[in-house]
Amino acid sequence: MKKPYLALPLAAALFCALLAASPAALAQARKAKPTPEEVRAQLGKDVSDTIASYRKSDPGIERFFKESAGYVVFPRIGKAGFIFGGGHGTGEVFEGGRLLGTVSITLATVGIQLGVQEFSEIIFFRDRAALERFKQNKFELTASISAVIVKAGASDGVNYREGVAVFTQPRGGAMVEAALGTQKFSFSPETGATK
Repeated sequence: MKKPYLALPLAAALFCALLAASPAALAQARKAKPTPEEVRAQLGKDVSDTIASYRKSDPGIERFFKESAGYVVFPRIGKAGFIFGGGHGTGEVFEGGRLLGTVSITLATVGIQLGVQEFSEIIFFRDRAALERFKQNKFELTASISAVIVKAGASDGVNYREGVAVFTQPRGGAMVEAALGTQKFSFSPETGATK
């Protein structure tokens, strides 16, 4: 008979302990989720770090930064696949070294593929017309455009193809694939920038 009387005080003590801990738990949960401003600041830092990494890996890539009408930098693109594959990433768009806005990339592939990988990517636009198509969300990369993996001397002899030059750098993971795919983009101008 003493057990029911003991259960009530134990339940009350547990409830009070949870109640006392919940503001701290809620505060911690709020801290764990970054604000949109923090996410945007981190993207800017990651883009700067990615550009520095490409320049260090292949100093010859500097000519693309100088000669292109604009470029897009994706610090991280995650990709996974098993027969069908997909991926996503977020980056920044520049024209003449000036930030224009952000962009998201969505990848879709089909074919023989297996694995998970993360990589960075920079797309250079030869002329203003190619950059304008991109900014108007009328741009898509297909299997006909091949990417150059950035390493010392990789940019030597690389030219624009269909108005673009694409460079990538592996960040982690591994994927085996013989697949066809496409990359679609969605551009959002920075506040105060013209579309």
